[in-house]
Amino acid sequence: MLKSVRWSAYGELVAIFFLQAMAMGMWIVPLSSVLNAHGLAGIRSFAFATTAVAAFISPLIFGAMADRHASPERVLRWISVASALTMTLAGWSMAHNWPPAVVLALIQVYAICASPTGSLSTTIVLSRLQDSQREFGPIRATGTFGWMAGCWAVSAMGADTSVWAAYGGAATWLVLAASTYLLPSIPPPPSTGKITLREAMGWDALALLKNHDHRVVFITVALFSIPLAAFYPLTPPHLQALGFQHVSAWMSLGQITEVIAMFALAGLFRRWRLKWIFAGGLAFGVLRFALCALDRPSTLLAGITLHGLSFTLFFITAQIYLNERVEAAWRARAQALMWLMNSGVGNLAGYLGTGAWFRYWTHTNGTQWTMFWGGVSGAVALVLTYFLIAYHGKGPGLRRIEAA
Repeated sequence: MLKSVRWSAYGELVAIFFLQAMAMGMWIVPLSSVLNAHGLAGIRSFAFATTAVAAFISPLIFGAMADRHASPERVLRWISVASALTMTLAGWSMAHNWPPAVVLALIQVYAICASPTGSLSTTIVLSRLQDSQREFGPIRATGTFGWMAGCWAVSAMGADTSVWAAYGGAATWLVLAASTYLLPSIPPPPSTGKITLREAMGWDALALLKNHDHRVVFITVALFSIPLAAFYPLTPPHLQALGFQHVSAWMSLGQITEVIAMFALAGLFRRWRLKWIFAGGLAFGVLRFALCALDRPSTLLAGITLHGLSFTLFFITAQIYLNERVEAAWRARAQALMWLMNSGVGNLAGYLGTGAWFRYWTHTNGTQWTMFWGGVSGAVALVLTYFLIAYHGKGPGLRRIEAA
């Protein structure tokens, strides 16, 4: 039971995560199928890579803004409106057969608008919690429910291959923007001195890499994101190849274990060293892709289901780690830097790299899924090996540091 926030505030935080994840899920999960249905399979890898390009541009800038100039709630409000408008334009361009280059450009503009929303939502929620290790998991789980709701809504509308998925996502962005008016504004810490260009752009967040464990976590986030980038673009075609329909709904299986893992996080923090929680997430990543490599309906669904355990134990733990180990004045930038390493460095290399790996194993008679997913699983195993060697840690649990 949450004690550090009142129940009405708890509902407000839940709404932020639910709506942000729902809007993202309604776009990312069906995107591969929608592009294929509109004759745009040739830009699929590049369309997913737009999120990576955007992660180099906007999260650090808006993270720095939320740390220094404007409340995170206001920043989230206006970029949600921009996301709704640009998502609508991207869907409209596909529906009316605009040139692929124009469609890709509009998808890129949308990605720039939407990219900071994940780190800003996390910052808003964590800033209101006194015990993030105990409280964050259950609240963040509502984001998972939002993602699942988005997938189910797309399939319920029959929009797995339709631009109506984009229009539904745009409407959800507008609801999110409206919900930010329910949040009390928390102003940024008072600024001292003149802000340099480096600080305004958020580049000073790179100073966090001087700390050894921070650096290892950020690097592992980037490395793990490379093979993980194969999941959303290339699992739906595999499902379809095995005869599945309503693939957006099937893809939501991973969110079931994601919710379970998020509610279990508090207990894990009390009992396990942080290193082994991180390592567990990576180990589940190895297993899930190995199951996909068996190329059978049951094992592919099992691999999808394990996505939630892998994602939560590594990435959600990393978000809590940054909230506890980084000073308050740097936390929005720390979450934005993680987003850059994940959606930027990792996903850019991942979408392009796994796309090339997919093409290598795809021939006129189909895709050799065993070789494709086997290579992805091997890549995660290498990341796990690096982390176990490089990460030191401080022992059991997490201890919040206070600003000097």
